[in-house]
Amino acid sequence: MITRSARVKHTPAWQTELAEAISDPAELLRRLRLDSALLPAARRAVRLFPLRAPLSYVARMKPGDPDDPLLRQVLPLDIECEDARGFVADPVGDLRAMPVPGLLHKYHGRVLLIATGACAVHCRYCFRRHFPYGDARPSADSWRPALDYIAADHSIREVILSGGDPLSLNDRRLSELVARIEAINHVQRLRIHTRQPVVLPARVDDALLEWLGETRLDKIVVVHVNHANELDTTVIGALNRFKTADVTLLNQSVLLRGVNDSVAALRGLSEALFTAGVLPYYLHLLDRVQGAAHFDVSVERGLELIDNLNDSLPGYLVPRLVTERAGDRAKRWLS
Repeated sequence: MITRSARVKHTPAWQTELAEAISDPAELLRRLRLDSALLPAARRAVRLFPLRAPLSYVARMKPGDPDDPLLRQVLPLDIECEDARGFVADPVGDLRAMPVPGLLHKYHGRVLLIATGACAVHCRYCFRRHFPYGDARPSADSWRPALDYIAADHSIREVILSGGDPLSLNDRRLSELVARIEAINHVQRLRIHTRQPVVLPARVDDALLEWLGETRLDKIVVVHVNHANELDTTVIGALNRFKTADVTLLNQSVLLRGVNDSVAALRGLSEALFTAGVLPYYLHLLDRVQGAAHFDVSVERGLELIDNLNDSLPGYLVPRLVTERAGDRAKRWLS
């Protein structure tokens, strides 16, 4: 049995896969048999934001198709290097909402901890692609200011782990952090925002499920799936394993031009999520981060899509269309 204090004496499979993720645009193009003419632009874009894509995720892409919806999420493009009006480095005001390093307090009753700056995949639309993790995130063993802040505010009932991706931390470090959170009596819920079970399903292993199942906190895992093609049998199997730890599974997507901005794509996503035991939660309009303007979809188009989904799906499969604006006290529901 793996206890919270036990040290893993071998390298878990997911860490090996993470180390083997593609970071060279030339390798990505070669594996997918794409035109090498895309390479110069990709090399320019990765100077601003590195490429990272696990092999298991790349394997779900269609070779030879530059418009594959999964590829579009990770392929660096020249257009990322252009300035676009209204697109900024901190679109949701994270840095202004940080009372102590590594902790964001925007909304009543809950706070968000930046557990790590590391991710298994670098999504080109990431709203934290310019986030100064080195300055804003505590060092590995310096969570005390954030935890003291949570302990002093009895209105905080939920702690959200985000990043980066919190599941990029190994299970020893992650379980120790959660143990310190659950020692704060007024905290009732633990929410984990993660893309790892989707892009790196091997991350959902026995060690993760064991400590997650032991915590007294009510557990919500919010995964990030944008297209039904991301949900292969391996990912569905990983998501189903969370049931053994009594985890509630929700999904948040981003509405992305050329990826899921059609009724067919969004309907297929909601149905595939439900089959995998996940309820659609949010459909975010793009956070207007510098370098991602080519993914933007208008509010009007988003509302039209939701109206069409309401006509063809039961209400529990229609996500809430939302946007987040710096300084707001909650996300804005648009539908």
